[in-house]
Amino acid sequence: MSAHQVLILLIIQLLILLLPSFGLAKLFEKAGAPAWAAYIPFYNTWVMLRLGQRPRHWMFWQLIPIVGWFVSMGIFVEFVKLYGKFGLHEHALAALLPVFYFPYLGFDPKVKFLGSDSVRQYKKGTVREWLDAGIFAVVAATLIRTFVFEAYVIPTGSMEKSLLTNDYLFVSKMAYGPRIPMTPLAIPFVHNSLPITGWKSYLTWIRLPYIRWFASPVKRGDAVVFNWPIGDTVINLPDYLSARPYYDVCRELGHGNIDSGRTIVLESPDEYPLAIHPVDKKENYIKRCVAIPGDTLQIRDEVVYIDGKAQPFPPESETYYIVTTKGQPLDEEAMKEDYDVDMNEGEEFMIVGTGGAAAAGATNQYRMLLTRKAYDKMMSSGLAASIVREIDSSNYVYPYLPGLNWTQDNYGPLFIPNRGAVITLTAENYALYERAIRVYEGNDLYTRDGKYFLNGQQVTQYTFRMDYYWMMGDNRHGSQDARYWGFVPEDHIVGKPELIWLSWNKGVRWGRIFKRIR
Repeated sequence: MSAHQVLILLIIQLLILLLPSFGLAKLFEKAGAPAWAAYIPFYNTWVMLRLGQRPRHWMFWQLIPIVGWFVSMGIFVEFVKLYGKFGLHEHALAALLPVFYFPYLGFDPKVKFLGSDSVRQYKKGTVREWLDAGIFAVVAATLIRTFVFEAYVIPTGSMEKSLLTNDYLFVSKMAYGPRIPMTPLAIPFVHNSLPITGWKSYLTWIRLPYIRWFASPVKRGDAVVFNWPIGDTVINLPDYLSARPYYDVCRELGHGNIDSGRTIVLESPDEYPLAIHPVDKKENYIKRCVAIPGDTLQIRDEVVYIDGKAQPFPPESETYYIVTTKGQPLDEEAMKEDYDVDMNEGEEFMIVGTGGAAAAGATNQYRMLLTRKAYDKMMSSGLAASIVREIDSSNYVYPYLPGLNWTQDNYGPLFIPNRGAVITLTAENYALYERAIRVYEGNDLYTRDGKYFLNGQQVTQYTFRMDYYWMMGDNRHGSQDARYWGFVPEDHIVGKPELIWLSWNKGVRWGRIFKRIR
């Protein structure tokens, strides 16, 4: 955490303690304490704790970033009890709106200081006891979810067979450093929309800058949970969202021209209702980091190369192969047990026909979805005469430039930006880095007459302010990943999946429970 980030957190804590000071001074006078003490941060809460005969060490807990904000709110609640304020709405006002509530109490002649004896004599009702306990549980769970770990479920097969659909994971927020919520006004336990209604679950009245405590970089090969980079704008209908990304729809409607398609979408709000999300409220994705800041990535025939060096496939990653056997019949049970291929599942197994030296009319060629481990085992078992990796030649890939001969399985070379890296802007790389510079780093960037303009000034170079990563699914032919939407900025990183705590497919998959994620 940088000195600048620490300073921002400290300023917020000071504001929490200083903004209510005007009203707090009047309340101090009613309690016989010096009014000037209300204007000294931290000392003012020390006085509140002394007046209420509460543990003085609470004051020091306020020094913990973020946690201290909630501690201060709790001290405010304990303080107003000294004036006979025990109602739930009164405690909510003290915690959330002390800047208005404290002056109201301070200048109300009917409000008297009653002291700590009145607090000890007050007895809560059963309902109130349960309600207070529930509020405490929600606050505690929210803090754990934000700063320690969060539950996450795998919604698609893009990481199979490393991770399976309906694997339930614990995602560590500590692995890369907990990210401070940039949109703090949000309903707990939901991400960006409310169940049933679909309404937004957050307010953007307060926006915090990107801050990450105890930051640790993502390592190449890590499975990572992150906010979907192009999820800033989505078409808010069930059939769209991440299944049909907004930017893809715009390209489709504009026949390749995204600006023309965007105009069509904006002119048809009933047909294409839009939802705009800030960074931390974009949809969560999970992929594997295959390239880190400063790497030069290239994909050749599906093999990832970093700085010219071929990278191994993750053992459980899968892709399609054309398998030509020696003509022997295939046993369903053996195929499932030995190679994890379900011959009754069309996405995993398909008869292609005949190949090689097969007898006339024989069937010995199949399209199989194999993990790298199954491929190696099949190669050494003698089952297959040949196994050829299927190559996808689709060129509908980021940055969607006509004439750029990049495909899903033959891609790059591409430099992955790192903080402080300087690039010279050219016609060849403008489309590759334009979104990172303009959207992720918040600049006004455009090109005109072969010249480049950054925040109103003509430039020839740009220096990146963030690190970026390249994320891909282990299911290389069934993954919407960086090949379709580009870089993942560091401020989009959520955490690292550590453990499968439940797995479900028409029943519990017991063999996957408590499995560590590699």
